[in-house]
Amino acid sequence: MSEPLTHRHWAALAVPKVAPVIGTSTVLILGRIWNANGAEHSAGNAALMVALAAGAATAGAFAAAGHGGGDGVLAGTAFATAGALALAGVAGYADGWSLPILLWSVATAVAYGIAARYWRTDRRDATAHHRQTEVRREGHAHVERVEALRAGAQIEAARTGAAYAEQLATALITRAALPSYDPQAITRAGLPELPSAEKQLK
Repeated sequence: MSEPLTHRHWAALAVPKVAPVIGTSTVLILGRIWNANGAEHSAGNAALMVALAAGAATAGAFAAAGHGGGDGVLAGTAFATAGALALAGVAGYADGWSLPILLWSVATAVAYGIAARYWRTDRRDATAHHRQTEVRREGHAHVERVEALRAGAQIEAARTGAAYAEQLATALITRAALPSYDPQAITRAGLPELPSAEKQLK
């Protein structure tokens, strides 16, 4: 059971690391397929991709400037889309591999640069959450230890009280059973009368 869990954990860590290069490589491959199917030196297709990339970049700029709630994820998605469209347009329009590969390298480097920022933020959040969890766990453990000590002290006090009561009852019964015991002699001596064993037991 531990081996599949280890594989899943490894996959969960590895997939985000290779996602940027997979994304840019997929766009490059699709652009070259498009190039082989008639997009090479096609002004109309190039103009379409330029317009789409410019539109996505403009949307990203508006999102980054605070319009629409200033959503950073939306801005990042829009800029990523603009870059992907630009890469696809160049890969589809160019007649060789030099320019598409160069643009793919730049796009991949930029994608990793942006992703690294989010990875650092996620790692910082995960570390802070782990630290808070440890603090809460230590607090609960301390409370449990204090309660266990308190309960143990109460049990010990009750046990001691019960033992004392038993010893007192035994002493009273033993005193009453003595043949020379005279409770009236104590009263005559001016001392307060001691309670009888029956009263003590009640």
